[in-house]
Amino acid sequence: MLMLNDLTVRDGQQSLLATRMRTGDIIKIVSILDNAGYYAMEVWGGATFDAPLRYLKEDPWDRLRAIREVVTKTKLMMLLRGKNLVGYRHYPEDVITAFIEKAYENGIDIFRVFDALNDPNNLVYPIKVIKSLSKAVRNSGALLQIAIVYSISPVHTIEYYEKTVEEFVSLFEPDFITIKDMAGILTPGMAVELVKMIKKQGVKVNVHSHATSGMAPMTLIKAAEAGADLLDVVLSPLSHFSSHPAAEPMVEALRSLGLDPEINEKVLYRASKVLEGIKAKYSKYDYSKRGKVVDINVLNHQIPGGMISNLLAQLRDLKAEDKLEEVLEEVQRVRKDLGWPPLVTPMSQIVGSQAVVNVLSGRYKILLNETVNYLLGKYGRPPAPVNEELKRRAEEMARNAPKEAMGAKTLEDARRELSKVYVEKDEDYITYALFPEQALKFFEERYKKKLAKAVGLGWF
Repeated sequence: MLMLNDLTVRDGQQSLLATRMRTGDIIKIVSILDNAGYYAMEVWGGATFDAPLRYLKEDPWDRLRAIREVVTKTKLMMLLRGKNLVGYRHYPEDVITAFIEKAYENGIDIFRVFDALNDPNNLVYPIKVIKSLSKAVRNSGALLQIAIVYSISPVHTIEYYEKTVEEFVSLFEPDFITIKDMAGILTPGMAVELVKMIKKQGVKVNVHSHATSGMAPMTLIKAAEAGADLLDVVLSPLSHFSSHPAAEPMVEALRSLGLDPEINEKVLYRASKVLEGIKAKYSKYDYSKRGKVVDINVLNHQIPGGMISNLLAQLRDLKAEDKLEEVLEEVQRVRKDLGWPPLVTPMSQIVGSQAVVNVLSGRYKILLNETVNYLLGKYGRPPAPVNEELKRRAEEMARNAPKEAMGAKTLEDARRELSKVYVEKDEDYITYALFPEQALKFFEERYKKKLAKAVGLGWF
């Protein structure tokens, strides 16, 4: 039977509201959608860990627990960036283990795991931890989705994806393979080819396609007809633009084709009405007010909507907004030089920032530290060989550079460095290991509020 996932409070708000939706508003939405009949709701991961901590002064672990308390019928899913977890660098194994175990303990049922380079080496350890999770926490163990990152380049052919899927299925035995089209460039025809190819491997298929180019609704319909098991949608107020197809018309369209996903549309309409009111509160972040409903240029530059917003912000800060078109063209040249990495976190940030520097300072006059680390293989295996001259420069820079004082923090580092005054739960150590600077600011403010409340109640 065809089923649907709802991504409204994770990818929907991340795409259109800069991930600024507060926990209280999220609870209002998911408590309604729990009765819709979705297979799962993606509610955590991606930027929804970093953003609440950095901008909203909210604890992402508290958010997950609050969601789990009100969602009792529907599976909860998170997006996990392989060894990067919910951050932008590879983390030590003890941090990876603790993060995944606590995510499961606090309510995550499905881990959707991906690596920006489709490098299985970056997935081995996180998936090992996911597979080892005890069923004692809930009646069934955690489910594993592996996302293959979809891109278009001379190396990203159907043969490339077939080899990648074979490798993933053989190594990891996932419950689902997700086709992750973050830029909205997956055509209906290619979706049909990929779905049929993956189904031959004996694994279920989930299709995830952003609406940026306008093709996503057609792509999802054709994928469903080709045998896809799961499709990703969002509620209509946070649909289209750089987000996903709207759930309400998708349900009706699928039903008309004899592919009824058995979703209660009355629940969707009620949730959408509530979301309309919530969305108005975040109008200053609303990308749909500034963007185009359909951006056909994405079929050429392949840049996800969030990445374009980031590039524009960088150029605005440098008073060089007029250089955007040049930067978009340079992005493809940088991709080629770096072996055609897909433009998804953290590759999109690396490629985009290097393209900005190239346009403003001259091509590779400055080689960014992140670019150097990528060329040295610290992010994993590129899809194709990198520019040899750039690689030689990176190796030379690495030889002459002072050694880093410290890499990513281990859990032991966090327990040693973080004052116990600030610690309320074990998850606080994990948060600190992931984002030390942002976490410390958050913990300090939380502690001050706690003291102020205690004084106000006359405890001292």
